[in-house]
Amino acid sequence: MREYEKLMEKIHILEYHQKLLLKLVENPKLPFYKLIIEKGLTEADVESFFRLCGDLCEELGKQKAEGFVYFHPLFNKLSAFLPANINMKETVEACLGQKLYEPLFKEFEKYI
Repeated sequence: MREYEKLMEKIHILEYHQKLLLKLVENPKLPFYKLIIEKGLTEADVESFFRLCGDLCEELGKQKAEGFVYFHPLFNKLSAFLPANINMKETVEACLGQKLYEPLFKEFEKYI
């Protein structure tokens, strides 16, 4: 039964990547989608990433309102979350290239 579960998981990943590839065919300037496929991320991985980025954007806004100018702890939080095969530089560049969470990743760009 274990092999069946592994196979089903791979099929789900392939289906997710296929959806992203169709979006890339329509618009090849989606570097974050390309990164997802290259690194073999699952849909659950990406959803968790987006949730964390939403939370970090909220926190960034609060900290800016309070007068903070250094956001390295937020950078470190995201960096610790990423899978080992993905680095912050490529993540920041891909998200900025796709205009995802721009205020957050523009701040993070300063740390790479």
